[in-house]
Amino acid sequence: MLKSMPEKNQNQKQKQNAPGKITNGLKSAYGLDGPKAVGEFYGGWANGYEDEVIANGYITPERCAKALAGFVEDKSSPVADLACGTGLSGLALRAQGFTLIDGFDLSPEMLEKARAKEGLYRNLAICDMSKPLAVPEGTYAHVAAVGCITHDYLPATVLDEILRIVPSGGHFVFSINDWTAREGSMERRLGEICDCGAAVTIFKEYGDHVPGNDMGCTVYVLRKT
Repeated sequence: MLKSMPEKNQNQKQKQNAPGKITNGLKSAYGLDGPKAVGEFYGGWANGYEDEVIANGYITPERCAKALAGFVEDKSSPVADLACGTGLSGLALRAQGFTLIDGFDLSPEMLEKARAKEGLYRNLAICDMSKPLAVPEGTYAHVAAVGCITHDYLPATVLDEILRIVPSGGHFVFSINDWTAREGSMERRLGEICDCGAAVTIFKEYGDHVPGNDMGCTVYVLRKT
């Protein structure tokens, strides 16, 4: 059973404070309205983000990286880490043996935290996932979108857009948390993508996301046909 999450209006005070220093961000990270609100919120949360999510048991980066690694033999093939944040997903990918990772995020402040992890990313760049991705198909062998596929500001067609840049035979690993699963549009679109044969779901596992926030998620790995 999906767990209930705070309603959108409970986040208004926190959103009004962005982009100042945000504490207790996990209680306000759901229901953000549009890319501007998301960018300001995570910019304000950047300094305290890692400490808070780690303290609350954020496990999705490790789950996603391990799932992807199970299907990729050549760990030197390039990986795009979308919404990389401060680099926790990149660290998890590196721990699984991936050596060539580029990071993308909406928040310059989060990217600065990722950049401080010297040698983790080959390149880092601003990216608004609510818009078409400025990445040619074939640039990356695999794509990861860890903890960021939500209905708050992303249309369900974001799944199509990410798959567009994945080459045939490449992999796309991502997570859908309880909050977004309850809304349903992402999983409905995922079913349509697989039903039409554009990709195949080769891994699906429900488990912990942020246990300290009573939140789970499903990790998926798609292989593009």
